[in-house]
Amino acid sequence: MAKQQRRKTTQRHTSVQRKTSGRSVSKQRQQRKQELFSRIVLVGIAAFLVLGILFLASKILGRDKKENNTAQSLDGASDIDWTGAPEMNAELLTVNEYSRPGVPLEQINGIVVHYTANPGATAQNNRDYFEGLKDSHETKVSSHFIVGLDGEIVQCIPTAEISYASNDRNSDTLSIECCHPDETGQFNQATYDSLVKLTGWLCYRFGLSSEQVIRHYDVTGKLCPKYFVENEDAWAAFKGDVQEYIGVVESEVEAK
Repeated sequence: MAKQQRRKTTQRHTSVQRKTSGRSVSKQRQQRKQELFSRIVLVGIAAFLVLGILFLASKILGRDKKENNTAQSLDGASDIDWTGAPEMNAELLTVNEYSRPGVPLEQINGIVVHYTANPGATAQNNRDYFEGLKDSHETKVSSHFIVGLDGEIVQCIPTAEISYASNDRNSDTLSIECCHPDETGQFNQATYDSLVKLTGWLCYRFGLSSEQVIRHYDVTGKLCPKYFVENEDAWAAFKGDVQEYIGVVESEVEAK
């Protein structure tokens, strides 16, 4: 009886030890799982923060690079006062004899306004057409700037170089091509507003007045820009808006 009792007692102790040991192992496993999960969460948070920092850094560097590229491409200067300037995207053409000859523009005596004469085409469409001329050799044509249907402005040629846009005035003017939605050639409001700001700011930048803003028509008699040729009142109003914007830029510069 005593032996049986001792055996039962031993068995109970062993069973309790096993249960206790099992609970301990289970608890340790649970702790390890929690620690692993916590590490994974911390690593995930750290990775998220690093990616966020890299994203912000890339945005800042990209913006600075874009602004620097635009400044350099405008006329080769990096110290330009951009007060009053509309946002511009520089996508310069490859130097070639059909659209960007690389000939220096030594003096700027005026700004010539054009229309693209291809209704519905975007600024990018027209820029890419100019670029393609280096391969197609179809004709010789280009422009310093193109204003798009959404008011976007694409710069194709630095203002320190001539463009093939205004015939006898290529040598002393800057050219601006404008997109239009239909055959009337009338610019929509977004295009018009950007054109006023771009023209006004360029006038301020190069010491011009709105009287030195002309149409392609005024150089060759070509129906360009169509709406402004057929509607003299609209052209006069545009020049008035340009002169007013020159005053806005001057005021903003003085207030700095």
